[in-house]
Amino acid sequence: MKPLTEQEIRAAFVNCTKGEAKRLSVPRDLAERPWGNLDFLGWRDPQAPGRAYLATELDGRPVALALRCPSATSSQMRRSMCSMCMTTHTGGVSLMVAAKAGKAGQQGNSVGVYICGDLACPLYVRGKKDAGVGARLPESLTLDEKIQRTVVNLAAFIAKVTA
Repeated sequence: MKPLTEQEIRAAFVNCTKGEAKRLSVPRDLAERPWGNLDFLGWRDPQAPGRAYLATELDGRPVALALRCPSATSSQMRRSMCSMCMTTHTGGVSLMVAAKAGKAGQQGNSVGVYICGDLACPLYVRGKKDAGVGARLPESLTLDEKIQRTVVNLAAFIAKVTA
């Protein structure tokens, strides 16, 4: 993924108003992020624990989503699997909900996905971050195929939000 600037990220939100995008918290360390290992940039809002965001490139343009999620401290102690990257966690997968874009979102419609609570899916897939013993189940897929699966899963979720 190519590095994104704060302005590009704010302009890329598809499921919130321009005012909301202007006020939300964007990471200050964008220059230090491992962009070469990211399929999307995900972060939680330090001022609002029930908020998370993700930004990616889709068809050559930045797309970002505002998400609602349980606070980082409220986690279930059962093993769950992320539907983006297929990493299993004990208490580390959250149901994140995105308001749909446009009129549907204004009417309160939303779409949810079970995803790594820290939004570090690209790093788990590449082995750059460890989720613990048994987190990555043995697969016959190559690393490139696992990355592609994560990208396809993300694109499918974005398509549901923007539909």
